[in-house]
Amino acid sequence: MKPDDPLLKILVCPLDKGPLSLLAPGDALYNPRLRRRYPILDGIPQLLPSSGEQLSDAEHTRALRRLADREPGS
Repeated sequence: MKPDDPLLKILVCPLDKGPLSLLAPGDALYNPRLRRRYPILDGIPQLLPSSGEQLSDAEHTRALRRLADREPGS
């Protein structure tokens, strides 16, 4: 999955139904509101609530940095 994939515009978190961010191409989708990471396996997002992983404070901070580093103009 790539950052410009149109699928990213319609995928939502299964818990709060809010938008997800791509952490790295082919890596995982992230919900910063709930601090949950959903893996992407063989190009398929795993969006079952049980597939999500709760991130620690340190992991959340790293994930936010990764997202900020990819923003245009950064």
